[in-house]
Amino acid sequence: MLFSKQQPRYQSEFTLFLTELKKAKPDLEQKQSAGRALLWDKAPIDLETQQRNKDSRIAQQAYVYQNKL
Repeated sequence: MLFSKQQPRYQSEFTLFLTELKKAKPDLEQKQSAGRALLWDKAPIDLETQQRNKDSRIAQQAYVYQNKL
């Protein structure tokens, strides 16, 4: 249902900015996905490695700045 003052093809300034940016730099999305793969998409760690990491942790004191003298 369209009201009389609604514009059916309205685009916000931000949408227009993104559209122009993608036109100016067509490889932008490919670079973004490559950066994400570099930082976030990692291979899963197997169960043996997870267990070894868990077992090798040292229990932390309740108050970390307290030294036993």
